[in-house]
Amino acid sequence: MNGEVATRLARVPCTIVTGFLGAGKTTLIRHVLANAQGRRLAVIVNEFGDIGIDGEILKGCGDAACPEDNIVELANGCLCCTVADEFVPALDAILAKDGIDHIVIETSGLALPKPLVQAFHWPAIKNRVTVDGVVVVVDGAALADGRVAADLDALKRQRAADSALMHDDPVEEVFEDQIACADLVVLNKRDLLDEDGLTRARAAIANALPGSVKVLTARDGKVDQKLLLGLGIGTENDIENRRTRHDAEAEHDHDDFDSFVVPLDEIADPLGLVARVGSLAERFDVLRVKGFAAVADKPLRLLVQAVGARVTHQFDRPWNGSEKRQGRLVVIGLKGLDRAAITDALRA
Repeated sequence: MNGEVATRLARVPCTIVTGFLGAGKTTLIRHVLANAQGRRLAVIVNEFGDIGIDGEILKGCGDAACPEDNIVELANGCLCCTVADEFVPALDAILAKDGIDHIVIETSGLALPKPLVQAFHWPAIKNRVTVDGVVVVVDGAALADGRVAADLDALKRQRAADSALMHDDPVEEVFEDQIACADLVVLNKRDLLDEDGLTRARAAIANALPGSVKVLTARDGKVDQKLLLGLGIGTENDIENRRTRHDAEAEHDHDDFDSFVVPLDEIADPLGLVARVGSLAERFDVLRVKGFAAVADKPLRLLVQAVGARVTHQFDRPWNGSEKRQGRLVVIGLKGLDRAAITDALRA
């Protein structure tokens, strides 16, 4: 075996899981952790917001394949913008552990994959890790309706009213850049689609997708981990050929989006909270809500996740004895959210 091949085989493979807000990335990774089939996994979770809700969701899995201390949360900036300050130290922390077989990186919903993949050429990490593949999770139900977010009409109205912006639709640009870098696309929420809807969703993906990339359909993020991990692509070696809208830009920002955290006292009516969360998209420019609530007389946390007006909720794990029984919801939407009004609406 020559030196180049030996070095490639010695590197730890990393799967980058990206996709727009609410597509189901965290749900997919939870399924991977629960079905690791002997692999010893580590996870880097990068969120857009002030607290690590997705990391908390993954830690709630309680799976031996990926214990809690193998999950590293980065909640202070987008990985594609903060590679040196955030990503490399996170990788160092994981690679210092013994016996890691595979690293899964969940990007924020607003991340551009290309700068992150390019970082795998950095001298500090290029001989230690490789990109096994970029997996893009998409919301099939939204795509079937002609949207990549819950309320694109509101987004377009706001964009049209702002003459200072340099491009017409940043949300669609993020979506297209993610698809352009994909090695595999998971079309999630198949159960919400009829055959015509599935055809429309596939067509929306095909407009930005390289012809050789496979599209898998899934329900609740359930994809056989053998189809997700072990692709062996080495995406960093081909990333310059993945053409995106941002190739000519020296840097980018996320000034079109905003996020904040709403603390919640213990609640008595979980369905009432779910209804209030679902109403936010109609009243405000809210794209995504996710987090936990404490329900009176219930020992388990209530996990709440919303994409637009679609809300899912379930009890996920017991509250730990050291935890304060207080809920936290992250609200993500367009810049200029009325934080006070949204907070009042959730606490009503």
